[in-house]
This record gives sequence, structure tokens and C-alpha cells, in this order.
Amino acid sequence: MSRRGSLSRRSALAGIAALTAAGAAGCTTGDEPPGRSSSASGTGPAAAGAARAFSAAKGALLLQVMAHPDDDLYFMNPDAEHIVRAGVPVVSVYVTAGEAVGQNWIEGMPKAEPDKAAYSSARHQGLRQAYAEMIGRDRFAPWKKSVLDLPGGVRAETNELVNGKRRVRLVFLNIAMLSAGGTRLPQLWDRPYAVMQSLVAAGSPCTTVSTYRHQTLVDALVALMDAHRPTVVHTMDPDPDYQVHDATHPKDNDYGACSDHRDHTPTALFTWKALAQWAAETTRREGRAPRFTTTAFRGYYNQRWPHNLPLTVVDDKHRLVEAYGGAPTWDCGNPAGCGDYGQGGDRPMKNRKGWIRSTHHRYPGAGPVADSDRAGRLEAYGVLGMQAVRWQETSAGSGRWGAPQNLGGGPLAPALASVKDAKGRRLLFALRFSELEGQGRGDAREIVVLEQRTPGGSFRAWTGLGNPEHRSERGRRVGVPAAIATPDGRVHLFVRNAGKGLSSRVREADGSWGRWRSLHGQEIQEGLTVALDERRRVHVFGAGRDTVHHWGQEAPGEPVRHMPLKGLPGPGGDPLGAALGPDGALTVVYRRPATDEPVAYRLTGGTGTERATAGGLRGFGGYGALTACVLPRRGRKDALMIMGRAINGQIQLTDAGSGDSPVRSPGGHVPVGTASLTTDAGHRLCAVGLGPDATPWIWRPAPGSGA
Repeated sequence: MSRRGSLSRRSALAGIAALTAAGAAGCTTGDEPPGRSSSASGTGPAAAGAARAFSAAKGALLLQVMAHPDDDLYFMNPDAEHIVRAGVPVVSVYVTAGEAVGQNWIEGMPKAEPDKAAYSSARHQGLRQAYAEMIGRDRFAPWKKSVLDLPGGVRAETNELVNGKRRVRLVFLNIAMLSAGGTRLPQLWDRPYAVMQSLVAAGSPCTTVSTYRHQTLVDALVALMDAHRPTVVHTMDPDPDYQVHDATHPKDNDYGACSDHRDHTPTALFTWKALAQWAAETTRREGRAPRFTTTAFRGYYNQRWPHNLPLTVVDDKHRLVEAYGGAPTWDCGNPAGCGDYGQGGDRPMKNRKGWIRSTHHRYPGAGPVADSDRAGRLEAYGVLGMQAVRWQETSAGSGRWGAPQNLGGGPLAPALASVKDAKGRRLLFALRFSELEGQGRGDAREIVVLEQRTPGGSFRAWTGLGNPEHRSERGRRVGVPAAIATPDGRVHLFVRNAGKGLSSRVREADGSWGRWRSLHGQEIQEGLTVALDERRRVHVFGAGRDTVHHWGQEAPGEPVRHMPLKGLPGPGGDPLGAALGPDGALTVVYRRPATDEPVAYRLTGGTGTERATAGGLRGFGGYGALTACVLPRRGRKDALMIMGRAINGQIQLTDAGSGDSPVRSPGGHVPVGTASLTTDAGHRLCAVGLGPDATPWIWRPAPGSGA
């Protein structure tokens, strides 16, 4: 079935309810010319949304923007599937036609001439098969196909399928990967006059060749965002890591000096620019900022580090990738082909690149970060609509949140760091997209801070803290901040730098900031964990390739330096948990590569480790980041509580020393990103996470529940 219509808010929702140049968009292969500093202090295109109230909470919707068919299945699952299975509608947008060289061939098939239109169509069919299975329909279920008119005179094919509360819409912009004149997406991002054309897929109801310029693509994405009003947005990685290519790490599909595909990076940059434009335009037009949260996913990065998913989760990912890959023997009703045959069968599981065996967030971190205010109410800080936000409990222990308070600062990456200094003043740290322009203009990132004037009082203006890297191209590779306050009045700020080591700035007790300095260390993954030990010394942990890397202080007040640990086996790469154990020793908890149950280690002497009793972690199978927290217990030893995702994505909690079975929240919470764990003013344990409706939830386990 085919129809054509303009993309209005009403038509889009009715439909779903019824059912860089090499240096900017990819990576430089040589030196960057001198010029723009990475510590630019501009506020970015979303500044218009600062300090405005947010739109009212409504139904949840997941919007994903990918470069190619299958990017979502390889890099955004299992997160996407868990959200969809919770009944959240999904709209998946594919920017390119994914036609490559036009060969949909595997061994045993007769050779044929390249046919890009047919190969693009076959990949579309593969997605229909995968998403049909994701929402519980037969893989060959019939879809409703239509054509959408977008700004700039461009058109796109859409496919829709419904199964009860589960709804999916696929949108194919179908821009040719290689357009006339050899133009590709990196050039469309960075060159002011670059032009690309769409490819008509075989059998598509969209038979028009559309012309895209830089702003055309931005405006098309903005129109899709405005029509669907997502509460969760999944993007690719806008600033992938540098990667040394050698015999151990062959270049394979990487682009330039980075660990990702040439199309993935500009697709992410276009998406983040469109998000900023949509947020600003919506705020100006409606007087309220849109309510959404964003998660960026790594791409070919998965090939370069130990795998972080257990086999059970990998099997779930493979089930959908296998449906997408299809086979030439399938009878799917699409003459052009029944999937991307090279990804069918067990080929993804045997592929040495291992993309299917990991899922990594570009900006990992707890969201929102929870704590208690001076009145004993829980408060949570996070990023909403690319702006910093604060939620406060209506009254201590009520379990209900007041309206989100817009603290501005955007456009921000989705993970904040939050601390209170020795005087009780709140400080928030974030990674800001200070310039996000393309077309040969600025692309810069900076670390920013928001400080309270007095404990529990108003905030000062956002302040830029610059970037540990001196060139904007390297500055784009820095990570989200981690911070910790010490009793001597200092605040220590840490970020992963472009060299994959650690950089730091320190705020002195008088409020002055020292300079950025490198703390060196070997390569670590994104997602730092900071903690104080029983002597109030600072410790920083990062997941390396073969072990957990560690920085710390010899004594309180001394500089933080690289202090390798002994005896810690290699981690899977997700952020680890760290907290004081019942005996007062600092304990770190993480998963080994490709395993589901965590292991715990206690630090002794600051430089050595011995294994802790891990009985309480048995049966705590899951995946992803872990969070640790000390729970005070009157008349008994304190408990070390561990929280993380179960295999099905729901939150679970355990006492690391009890040996009891894990406890899951009665609400079956599936968080977006990583939930945080804290104790409230009444010493009750509290888990706080962000739901798919971009609204936080609170879970206080009942006494005697095992937690």
C-alpha cells in the first residue's frame, strides 16, 4: 500500500498510532591546521532553550537516526529492543541508501552485475523482517508503505507496522552513499557547497530523486523530530576515538585515523545539530523546551576493545541481525531480495570484527545523578532537551517528583557530574557542544561548570573550563567529566582525553581553578569512576584492555597520580562500581569480558589488591555499567549494595556480602542510560533512573525485601 503526504505533526502521529570533511566529519589523516581553540565559550544553537520550562510529560517515543540499515541492530541494541518491548513506539531513520557497491552476494550464489537499487531494497526488507520480530509479528508480515514530503522539496519512503502497543515506523531518506562527483556524507557535513542525491530503491513507492545540501538534511531531521516529538533519541557517535592502525589493529572499515565508518560520524553530527536546532525552534515557538533525552552509541569502536556483552545478550542481538540478513532462499515477497545476505546465518557471530558482541555508549554516566537536599528531599540532576535539569522530590520520602527545573547550559552531552563541596554548595559539570556548525566552520567541545552561590541557594552563571586538548579536532575526543569533592575544600575534576589517558583540573578551597594537567596512564575506555577511601583519599578508575587502571593519592591533599594496581584481571569495558565495603576497604565491582556475573575486589595498601568475598554477586547476571553504594545499618555492619541491569534490561539490586538473590523493582524499570544509587536523608536506599518518557522514577526497596 502506498500513499503520499506532507510530514505534519498530526499525520505523523496518526500514522504511527494507526498501526565531516575528513578532518571534521571523520578523522584527520594529518596535522590539523592551527586556528580555533577547543575551549571556545559560545553557548551553541540550543541556548534559546535555556531557563525555559519543559513541555508536559506525554507518551514515550524512541527516535533513532542511523547512517545505514543495520547500524541500529549492531550498535544500539539491546537498549533499543528493551525500550520497544516495554511498549514504546519507535521511529528509525536511515540517512543513506546503504547501497555500497550493489552486491548482495554470498558463497553459493551465482555472480551477477552490481545493482545498487536492488541491494538497497533488500536491506530495507531485512529491516522489516528484523523489526517485525522485535515487536512480535511474523517476519514476513505486510507493512504499510507511504511517501513523506519533507522540507526542501525532498521525499522519503516510510514503512509502518503495529502489534498492539508496539509500533514501528521506518523512514528511508536513501541518500546515495556515493553521490555525483564522488560526494559522500563527510563532504556534505563540512563543505559549504556540497550536494548529494537520493537513490531510488527497487520497488519503493518513493520514485523521486531528491537533492540534499547541508541544511536540507538538517531541516529534514528537524521536521521528523518535530512531527514525532521523541522522548528518547538514539544517535551514532559524533566524535569517535582516534585509532592507531597496525598489524594488531588493521584499518578494516575505519575512516582516516578514527575507529568508525566515514558515514557514521557525519550522520551523528547532523543529528546533534538538528537536535539543537529543533530544541531552539520549539522553545521560541511554544515557549517551552522539548522534553527528551539522548544516547549516543559507539560504532566500529566495538572491534577495538574487549567485548562487554554476555553470550545471552549477544544471542538476542544476533536473532534480530539474522532476521535482517535473511537468505536468498527466503520467500519474503520482495523481488529485489530478502535481506542483507552477508549478515545472515551465523556470519555475524563468526566475524572477527565482533561488532555484535558489544554495545558502548559514547557518553556513559549516571543519568540522572541523585542526592538529597537540605530539606531531606531527593533531588536529581540530569540533561533534558540538551539542557541541565534538576528534579526535586515534592517532600521527603514522597517518591514523587516536582516539575523539572531548566538550568540551561546547553547543548550538553547527556551525562553530568554532580558534587557538593565542603561547604555544601552544589557543582555540576558537563561536556558542552560549544560549536556544532560544519560547513568549514566551528566544531568544538568544552567542559563547563555550574556552581551554587550558597548551600541550597541559587546558581551562578555557567562557566567554561576549557578543554585539556589545545586543538579543537583533538578536543572533540574528550569524554564526559567525573568529579569528587574532598574534606579539605577542593574539588577534583577528571576527563578522559584524546590520547585515552586522564586529564584533571582542581578547584581550590578558595574557588580558584588550577590549570589542566595530564595524569598520563595507559589507554582506558570512556566512563570514569571516582571514589574516596576510608582515609578520604581520591581514587579514579578506568577500564583498560587488560586490567583496571587506577589513579590515586598517597595521602589526603597530595596530587592525584597514576598508581597501577596489581592483580586485577581485565574488565569488559563498562563503567565499574566503587564504594567502601563493610570493613572500610574500598571495593571495585565489574564484569570480565563477555561475562554476566560481576566480580568484586577490595583495595589494600593503595597499590595492591586481593579478591573480596563474592558470594553475594552470584546470580546477579546482567550486562552494562554497575553502581555501588554504602548502606548504613544501625546495630549492624554497613552493607555494600550493587545495582545494574539484568539480562532483560531491568534494574536489579543486591547486597554484595549477603549471598541473597538479587531484588528487582516491582515496577520493572528499564532505565534509559545508567540509573544512580544513593541513600536518602532517612538512610533509605534509593535507586533513581530516567524512564523512556524522559521522566525520572524512584525505587526505594522495602525493608526486608532482601535489599
